[in-house]
Amino acid sequence: MSGDEPTASGPDGDSEFDPIAFLETAVQHASHEDVGPMRAFLRETLETHGVDPRVDDAGNVLASRGPPAADADSHVVLNTHIDTVSPHVPYERDPDAPEADGGEVIRGRGSCDAKGPLAALLSAFFAVEPTDDRVTLAVTPDEEILSTGAYALVSGEASLTADADAVIVGEPTDLDVCTAAKGRFQGTIHLSGANAHAAEPETGTNAVAALEGVLEAVRTFGERADAPPTHPQLGAATLTPTVVEGGEATNQVPADAALTVDRRSVPPETADEFHEALTAHLRAAVPDDVGLDFRFTDRPTPFLEAWDTDPDAPVARTLADAAGGEIRPFTAATEASYFAADAPTVVFGPGVLADDEGAVAHAPREYVRLEAVRKAARALEATLSELVE
Repeated sequence: MSGDEPTASGPDGDSEFDPIAFLETAVQHASHEDVGPMRAFLRETLETHGVDPRVDDAGNVLASRGPPAADADSHVVLNTHIDTVSPHVPYERDPDAPEADGGEVIRGRGSCDAKGPLAALLSAFFAVEPTDDRVTLAVTPDEEILSTGAYALVSGEASLTADADAVIVGEPTDLDVCTAAKGRFQGTIHLSGANAHAAEPETGTNAVAALEGVLEAVRTFGERADAPPTHPQLGAATLTPTVVEGGEATNQVPADAALTVDRRSVPPETADEFHEALTAHLRAAVPDDVGLDFRFTDRPTPFLEAWDTDPDAPVARTLADAAGGEIRPFTAATEASYFAADAPTVVFGPGVLADDEGAVAHAPREYVRLEAVRKAARALEATLSELVE
């Protein structure tokens, strides 16, 4: 493909897709509270280019090109999300931004997370013309909250990625190809004792005092004999105390205390394995007369667990060669966690989570470089041309 603007003809060759024009309009659709208007715009875009999309019961927008899954030689899934965090940040196209390095940027909520990646994925989706293979676009509605859409895609007998040969998840990676990410689990350690007058503390059981042993257990959790080894891409898992509660009166031995912890896991640790190991480690550190219960924070979907893909997988190497970026881990949690159990999965896209000045994604100064969107689109198109026939 030549020229500065990557454009993709529709399946019928009757119109061309301009990722920058799409992105400009997409960023102007607020999707932090209601993704409905943005989802309607995405559907309209697909229909304009000759693709018939559908919206499933979980709110995912799905579209495919190529033969039915049962008849396809291979299957590549393209995924990202249309929801954004609050608050909405207005759209602005800035030709003189210091971040632009002589080019232009688009500012606004969703510009890099993840409507810029979506624009690039759409460009590749429209450009490919598979005859023997299948390409599916799966755009989820609530990645920033509970990922109910992504979980619906992989749960049950009809998992979208069960037959996939590769999954590309669009997120701001600065055109690097990310092949691993830590998981995130959150839970609360509950301690129970017995109230008593503070003047006679020996007549009660002090749950707050028992936190001393709990905090020491949290600090030493990674040093136990059965701790997961350091991951070659992600390093060591971490366990961090974040919120503490306990006691009701200043002159009373407290009967209850609670400590919330944040776990950033590495493969192969699962949520269940972490729960079992932490509970056993804490029990050994807490006095026998103090009750102990560790509970995960309630949520309707599984936690985003740690995942990794072989850096030498064809999808990783092909995309890295096309984009000219590095192969590295991703530093944030994504819905790639749900897909990587089924197929080689990578995270890729234009934009950055942060730059030298500070946070970009989720921040008031969120932006994406237009040249990065163009480069991402070309790299994705080249990758699909290699993976799909």
